[in-house]
Amino acid sequence: METIGYMVNSLAYTLYAFLIGGTLLGFHRKVIARIQGRPGPPIIQYLIQTTKFYFKEITFPSTAGNPLYVFVALMDMMVWMSALSIAVIFQSSLLIMIGLYILQKIVEHGCGLSSGSPYGKMGGVRSVFSAAAEVPLFAAVGIIYIVTNTLMIGDIINYQVINGPLIFQLPLCAFALFVLVVSKAPFSPFGIVKGKDIVSGYMTEHYGLLHGIIMIGDALAWFVLLWLFMALFLGPLVLNPAVALLSMVGLTFIVSFICALSPLLTPHHSVMIQISIASLTLIDLAYRLIH
Repeated sequence: METIGYMVNSLAYTLYAFLIGGTLLGFHRKVIARIQGRPGPPIIQYLIQTTKFYFKEITFPSTAGNPLYVFVALMDMMVWMSALSIAVIFQSSLLIMIGLYILQKIVEHGCGLSSGSPYGKMGGVRSVFSAAAEVPLFAAVGIIYIVTNTLMIGDIINYQVINGPLIFQLPLCAFALFVLVVSKAPFSPFGIVKGKDIVSGYMTEHYGLLHGIIMIGDALAWFVLLWLFMALFLGPLVLNPAVALLSMVGLTFIVSFICALSPLLTPHHSVMIQISIASLTLIDLAYRLIH
């Protein structure tokens, strides 16, 4: 009975995270449109599109490599469902989250290659290429461990309840991870994986149900990334669901403002900027290790 209860609770929380994440992505598009002088789609447009794809026919390009073509779409959603359980529900280890994040890069690469499309392949290659720019994630985790002496997300939140939010103690670390969050937002200046120059990147040839599954994964990813950023640097906020939700809306608005006013960077510019931020974070990590 406990196992069944756990599964029901996990599925319920997954549905909640999808609805919130999808609505926030719709809000993201709406804010960008308003800033740029356009009416924009309704806030629930992301949820509508996800539902719409479930009623469309699944297409299999003649160049697709089955069953990988289908499997990677399912893996994309499963990775972020696992991340939701590890980070939000169990508040477990950051090291597991890093492992899931690396796995997501492999999934994106496989998703692009499996379609056989040149656009998909380019998106998959860029996904691996962009991973080199995400060193701030590893440096930030190292600094957080030095300060809090733990890598358990729940313990990091408790540390902040006693000692105050880490964003004031580790502003550079918080900035580095915030840039990582921005890079995962749609229409981000760092969004080279799904850049307009390659249509939809690794998702270009996935249509119908498979596209809808990937969209669910993206909504879960946005929810998890926002929640994780708040848990690591604004710990006490996530203890109150209403405050956490309002904070997610605020963070999404800030990200949307940045995306609306920033041009899309070329792949090498995007990577070099993020590597520069990573270098500063690594210098901070080295300084803390020495002292």
